[in-house]
Amino acid sequence: MAEKFAVSQHPKTPASDLTIPQLFLSSEEMGWKGLVARAYHEPMQFEGLTTPDPDMPHIPLVLFTGGAMYIERRPANGSWQGSLIRPEDLILQPDGNIPGELRWQSLTSEPTQTLHLHLSKELLARTIEEVADYDPAHLTLVGRAGFQDPLLTQISFALWRELEQPTPAGKLYAQTAAQMLAVHLLHHYTCAPMHIKEITQKLSRQQIKRVTDFILAHLSQDLSLAELAQQAGFSAYHFARLFRQTVGESPHQFVLRLRVEKAQQLLKETAIPLIQIAGESGFANQSHLTRIFKRHLGLTPRAYRQSE
Repeated sequence: MAEKFAVSQHPKTPASDLTIPQLFLSSEEMGWKGLVARAYHEPMQFEGLTTPDPDMPHIPLVLFTGGAMYIERRPANGSWQGSLIRPEDLILQPDGNIPGELRWQSLTSEPTQTLHLHLSKELLARTIEEVADYDPAHLTLVGRAGFQDPLLTQISFALWRELEQPTPAGKLYAQTAAQMLAVHLLHHYTCAPMHIKEITQKLSRQQIKRVTDFILAHLSQDLSLAELAQQAGFSAYHFARLFRQTVGESPHQFVLRLRVEKAQQLLKETAIPLIQIAGESGFANQSHLTRIFKRHLGLTPRAYRQSE
């Protein structure tokens, strides 16, 4: 998760066609756990009610790209509070489940897009217990609007790219990102300082072998960060950090590489159809295999098979 990502050019809807936010990307069909991501085209001006989802207790974090705007929000029976929002500014709303009103006005002619990350409060509470040994009931996050945070922005853009171009290890990627978001919020956005327990040791050869064997045995299935962490005996957050420090790759990068290598092996040693190779290697379908394979090796699976 430490690598940098280029900001992709998102499709833009003319501002005149927008009267309400228009959803154009969502993780809800992708099976992410602990985190929901949605990308919107925003209207040039808007005024309306904010209606929380009682079935999804979450902490909203919003990243803005494109044009600047002035945005105001007020809780029910409260007073308006406004902020100037520029490109790559963020809004953190720990009280995101409180109903209220929202309005904004664009300050430029450039359309605005937003990425809304909804971090599960259950995941945050579990993370607190794992990394801080602290009672989640006593935690208070501090809301902020119109601020910038390089790590939160980097994670947000990385997740945005994952929405645009899903990878075979996307669910694992999102789970790792959710853990990083949770720990970063705990470290920097709480009312009282919170000590995060860090583990500096590296994973042993035996732990790496157990994790690798588990991945290879379940390569065609969905793999969760919690399952991999269990093989090494650590919490998901500590496992992700220690794995990268030990192996030099994040868990999702490692799994993706093993899936590409599995596809290479099947292409080289068998004559089974590409659609079957995709399934056995953990890819969603043949086109998914082709896109990722070409990105990693510079050849399509068919061309690679013919070259062997």
